[in-house]
Amino acid sequence: MANTKSAIKRIRRISKQTAVNKARKSRYKNALKKMNSLIEAKKKSEALKFLPKLNSELMKIAKTGIVKKQNASRNVSRFTKKIASI
Repeated sequence: MANTKSAIKRIRRISKQTAVNKARKSRYKNALKKMNSLIEAKKKSEALKFLPKLNSELMKIAKTGIVKKQNASRNVSRFTKKIASI
């Protein structure tokens, strides 16, 4: 267990940040699931409307370091290709 004042503060800060990161990662995963469901249902128009929102969500997550920027870009690219092939 932490036994210095600064270590105790860091533990408090880390636990708060962990909660924030989990919430952000949950939003990211939900956005991916929603896009996958739209593509599976072959709803091209709805998927095209949701694509900018998905892109925005992915880039926010990448900016904060929860996933890497390359990962977010790759996901956007793959979804764009899938939408085009519907």
